[in-house]
Amino acid sequence: MTYLRNCWYVAAWDSEVLSDKPLARTLLDEKIVLFRDANNTAVALADRCPHRFAPLSMGELCQGNVRCSYHGLQFGSDGKCVHNPHGNGIIPATAVVRAYPVVERYSVIWIWMGDKSKADDALIPEYRGLDPETAYVAKDYLYAKANYVLETDNIMDLSHIEFLHPETLGSDAVRSADSSVEQIGNTVWSRRLTHNESLPAFVQQAFHLGPDDRVDRWMDVRWDPPANMLLLGGVTPTGTPARETPSVNNVHFFTPETASTTHYWFAFGFPKSMGEGAREEAQRATAGVRIPFETEDLPMIEAQQKNLKEVNFWDEKPVLLAGDAAAVRARRVLDGLLAKEAEERAERRDVCNVEGR
Repeated sequence: MTYLRNCWYVAAWDSEVLSDKPLARTLLDEKIVLFRDANNTAVALADRCPHRFAPLSMGELCQGNVRCSYHGLQFGSDGKCVHNPHGNGIIPATAVVRAYPVVERYSVIWIWMGDKSKADDALIPEYRGLDPETAYVAKDYLYAKANYVLETDNIMDLSHIEFLHPETLGSDAVRSADSSVEQIGNTVWSRRLTHNESLPAFVQQAFHLGPDDRVDRWMDVRWDPPANMLLLGGVTPTGTPARETPSVNNVHFFTPETASTTHYWFAFGFPKSMGEGAREEAQRATAGVRIPFETEDLPMIEAQQKNLKEVNFWDEKPVLLAGDAAAVRARRVLDGLLAKEAEERAERRDVCNVEGR
């Protein structure tokens, strides 16, 4: 499978990457080892020692370096071997592994899998609601046996919540919601507003509502390539203009492990200005949504993957419904970016061929 390379992917939550134990993770079919150096800075290296190709993640961390457990070579944050315990200790010039650009921001370890010279941290989308300095952030993770773009489809089209999540997240008001799609550069917004909705008990509890309360509910999803999403939601008394109440900050990050498996990170963040109770709110929200995500969304998406197998989505000529507009727009943006990168690779090959003559 061809992946978008020159963009920021989520590699891990900040709390997953430790200073005393390396973390093995496969991203975009590449085996990566993540750890923290002596300055507590997150590091990502190719998880393969250049000596006998053992996984570095099976080793140990020594003063901020990762030591291969097979023959003891140590590698620093730049991927260069810093210690050879054998013979005269001379380090071969080729004793280097690939080091990936990494940024720690918004409770996330971001990784750049493409051209290092293009790794600009200003391209990381804004998720201020997950800043651990100003928000209580409750984080979780799921593993999906499905292609990551199917996960994008699922979040961008929330019309499914009436049918897939009738007892937890959806209601029959969702089908008649006002909806719109907006594209700003490579960012796609899906906006949905329900009217006079009687919410399911789980959502009532989340917004501290009673069983007889009727509300207008808004759910806005922002998608940034390759598959990073921010969901802003809230409720107001029926007939009250939306977005006058503080929004819920909920994120969904998808990074392909392989063409048919995906890492799925999700979280809620609540401002610390709300007081200590906001910590419990975030934890309760994240624990609550894990149930429908794991027991309803995941089985459906994994079943889709089994039906699709490795075929191209568009080759199957999917029937398109009104609710698909945002997901289709996101797919088109992603396809366009993939095509652009393919053109750039072809141009570089042409230049190399000319220079090699």
